[in-house]
Amino acid sequence: MSTTPGAPGTEKQLREALEALAHQVQPAPDAYRTARGDWLRRERKRRLVLAVLITVVFALAVLISLWVLNQTPSGSSAIFSGAHGPVASAPHTPIRSALGP
Repeated sequence: MSTTPGAPGTEKQLREALEALAHQVQPAPDAYRTARGDWLRRERKRRLVLAVLITVVFALAVLISLWVLNQTPSGSSAIFSGAHGPVASAPHTPIRSALGP
């Protein structure tokens, strides 16, 4: 039998040794249930943290937008100001004349 790493005999010996070692390992009786419980607990925590983070970001966005809107002077209109607004540049046609007499 050759002792080179690629030899078939070495692969067979390694497989046999690993199989013997695997037969000696005994899992805990409730290992799956414990691992699944841990995973579910971490998943719930992740979802809760994400929900809180989304709520905080949304609340901050609303508060900042309300603050910005509250900072504009009450007499001025940022959307329709002066002759450059969309209403002032449109031709004025009374509703009655457009519909007829």
